[in-house]
Amino acid sequence: MTNIRKPDGPLKRGWTTGACATAAAKAAWHALNGGGFPDPVTIRLPRGEKPAFALARTDQGEDWAQAAVIKDAGDDPDVTHGAEISALVRRGKAGAGVTFRAGAGVGTVTKAGLPIPPGEPAINPVPREMMQAAIREVSQLLDVPSDAEIEIAVAGGKKLAEKTWNPRLGIVGGISILGTTGIVVPFSCAAWIHSIHRGIDVARATGLTHVAGSTGNMSEKAVQARYDLPEIALLDMGDFAGGLLKYLARHPLPRLTIAGGFAKISKLAQGALDLHSSRSEVDLGYLASIALKLGGDDHLAQAIRKANTAAEALALASAADLDLVRPIAQRAAETAVATLRGAPVNVDIMVVDRQGGILTETADG
Repeated sequence: MTNIRKPDGPLKRGWTTGACATAAAKAAWHALNGGGFPDPVTIRLPRGEKPAFALARTDQGEDWAQAAVIKDAGDDPDVTHGAEISALVRRGKAGAGVTFRAGAGVGTVTKAGLPIPPGEPAINPVPREMMQAAIREVSQLLDVPSDAEIEIAVAGGKKLAEKTWNPRLGIVGGISILGTTGIVVPFSCAAWIHSIHRGIDVARATGLTHVAGSTGNMSEKAVQARYDLPEIALLDMGDFAGGLLKYLARHPLPRLTIAGGFAKISKLAQGALDLHSSRSEVDLGYLASIALKLGGDDHLAQAIRKANTAAEALALASAADLDLVRPIAQRAAETAVATLRGAPVNVDIMVVDRQGGILTETADG
């Protein structure tokens, strides 16, 4: 996602999987109880908005009804954009209220630490609340009990889940039904940061004492090999150092290793918490000032200031026999510690080259 360019101009918002599932469930429940399939079907979101959703498919039997909605993520590069999200509803046992089942393409929770306990379908609390409210609304309108069984399915969801954190989080069989507002804000990266938070939750519930946040695949492989970490300990931090550190400040673990390339770690050393190229950049003047403190001369400092990239600056310093990596890693660790605001988390930094070799680690003293 960090490599996808944000389009110019105004961006179209979209709908979460939770909003789509709610619309499908409401339409199906309406039909099952004699009211027909409303198309479009209007739902109420947590903040009061009332969007309408067109139905992509409907079907009905003697004791069940099903409706489907196509997920529209707007201009967000969401892996579920265009997926068919369906709800098959049946009448539940008297007094049971609304219950949920995972259909094809929706995952099941298998590990503790997530908002939903193990054994339950991976339908998060807010989407559940939205569907419960929609069932109550229709039930009051049609004067029927609001005891319903809702089975949510996502076409191709098992394959889509391979592009998400679900396998690492112990969610098997498909994607999660997510959303806290019902609305997808393009390029807000909310889903990615949400996944980082859930990864921390699962690691804590599992009793892990060491996790790693990595900026990319190469650094992740290096840190995993270095410390023999299980996959569940690997937090795909990407550019969101702030999202990782701020959550750990409130939900600490004993040890965190942040691994990344020299340029990304340089940004963290400068105090940046969002490491994306469009939102922060390497300050070559900052690198030049460190080179001077290490004993470099003015000629080297000027060359570093004029460098095209952080990699070129590092090569210039290395040619002058100066270790620019070590102080950058130390300053990055200081940024991380400051962001943790006193939380009991021991932080170390690992800087990795483009071949996956470890350039330096603050953990080694």
